[in-house]
Amino acid sequence: MSEGHLTVNPSLTAREAPAFAIPHKKLVMWLFIISDAITFGAILFSYGYLRNATTDWPKPFESTSVLNAYIMTVVLVTSSLTMLMGIRAAKSGQQSKAVMWSFITVVGGLVFALLHIKEWLGLIGGGLRLFGNPWGSGLFGAAFFSITGLHLTHVVGGCIAITVVTLGYKRGRYDSMDLEIWGLYWHFVDLVWMFVVPFVYLLNVKR
Repeated sequence: MSEGHLTVNPSLTAREAPAFAIPHKKLVMWLFIISDAITFGAILFSYGYLRNATTDWPKPFESTSVLNAYIMTVVLVTSSLTMLMGIRAAKSGQQSKAVMWSFITVVGGLVFALLHIKEWLGLIGGGLRLFGNPWGSGLFGAAFFSITGLHLTHVVGGCIAITVVTLGYKRGRYDSMDLEIWGLYWHFVDLVWMFVVPFVYLLNVKR
């Protein structure tokens, strides 16, 4: 190198790789999932504290009445599998199959939501309110509707997002990565439900 001249390293002019070797869109979704997991974790922790600290905490569910929760679980787990199949089809270039499986996932999410609303209406008809119920502490209603309502909002939002992305994928606006990113979200919603069922339902079954 002659005096007064600098040699430029060619590697410095190359395009930088995505942070942590993860595509930016996928990284954003992972950060959202982490923050959302903290939110759900805090809510479930608070619920557990209230339940243990309240002497007259009600147990309104019969062993047979949680059957609806089991059915909802099967529906949600199945929809996670169909989402996975849709992503695999998209990565293999099978657009029609990817669209089909993605829409089946949406249908599963809507069935889950309808079953949840039916359950809510039954409990409301039995006297459960946001801050009251005929079985014990009024905090149960607030905790139940807050946790299940937040999860239901995530399910409905996921159905809308997957529908929009699938339609965009069909028109060529989005690719398999976009489906995969929302697949991560859907699997997260499924995982959260696995914690909601034992905390909110199974621990509140009459013995």
